Amino acid sequence: MGLKGGPTQDEVMAVSLAKLGIRPGDRVVDVGCGTGKVAVAISKTAERVYAIDRRSEAVACARQKAAAAGAGNVEFFEGDAVEILPDLGPLDAAFVGGSGRLPEVLDLLADAVRGRIVVNAVMVGTLHEAIASMQRLEIFVEAVHLQVSRSAGIAGGVMFKPINPVYIIVGGAGCS
Repeated sequence: MGLKGGPTQDEVMAVSLAKLGIRPGDRVVDVGCGTGKVAVAISKTAERVYAIDRRSEAVACARQKAAAAGAGNVEFFEGDAVEILPDLGPLDAAFVGGSGRLPEVLDLLADAVRGRIVVNAVMVGTLHEAIASMQRLEIFVEAVHLQVSRSAGIAGGVMFKPINPVYIIVGGAGCS
């Protein structure tokens, strides 16, 4: 399935997961779960993953990916994260891959998450919005600009083709 935005690149996911610092027993939310790639990766460590997306086709794709991976600890929600998040209770970490209503989502996550919140952004406007919201909430830790290039063949040799950069914005209560 080709969803708008596509799956998170492996290298970006690796850095994002490292920044999240998920531990066994954690309850984690994936806001804007898209294809489910990140939710499935999180499910390998976390006890429970809540995957949210407003697009029915994304939730269907993510469910399929989770089922194929045997990730039975992922619970899916179709709808607006701002309406769903308050019912999830306390969380240990949050990954935000979708940027709809980001300031409101971060307001809710700042109250619910005891560990790290990681936002992935491809647009500079989303980067700014995430940093400004996290600074307002006094949870901003850092922003990372990640540029990945992959090898590709050219004239019998090898070159590197850049992939669009991604910004990884990290926040959390009591983090430094």
